[in-house]
Amino acid sequence: MFELQKALSLAHDTSSGRDGIAFNMLRHLNTTSLSHLLFLCNRIWTEQKYPSQWHEAIVIPILKPSKDSSNPLNYRRIALTSCLCKTLERMVNARLVFELEKQGCIPPLQSGFRRGRSTFDNLVLLETQIRNAFVRRNHLVSIFFDIEKAYDRTWRYGILLTLFTLVLGETCPSF
Repeated sequence: MFELQKALSLAHDTSSGRDGIAFNMLRHLNTTSLSHLLFLCNRIWTEQKYPSQWHEAIVIPILKPSKDSSNPLNYRRIALTSCLCKTLERMVNARLVFELEKQGCIPPLQSGFRRGRSTFDNLVLLETQIRNAFVRRNHLVSIFFDIEKAYDRTWRYGILLTLFTLVLGETCPSF
């Protein structure tokens, strides 16, 4: 119940998906209704059957600034999905991050998508290394990559397989 309540408390008031259920509604559920929602999450987890409606989204195209509106590639897509789905995903993500952190699977210098860290941490580290090299009269070489459409080109199956073998290779308990 703690994980469910935490997931709901951390959720922003985003637009609801096709089911019309908003986070504001979920946060105002009574204890009995929350128990039923938790039962649903646990059943989805144990039976590994994801509701088909949660695969659906309302997609809204938003034109990128200063781009030609006649080119479909110049639009960013916003997908409005079920808040129930997002809640379960938040609970699963919290467990995955906890396990990955506990097992030391995340490189120490990775700052993106980690609680209490930001890209500013990496900038400060780079600045420190530059200053130290300057003081010691050493050279410092830095290489930066900006991979266009990196997310779109990601081999998702490979990532999921790696996560499974690192974290989920053993049976995970219900929420």
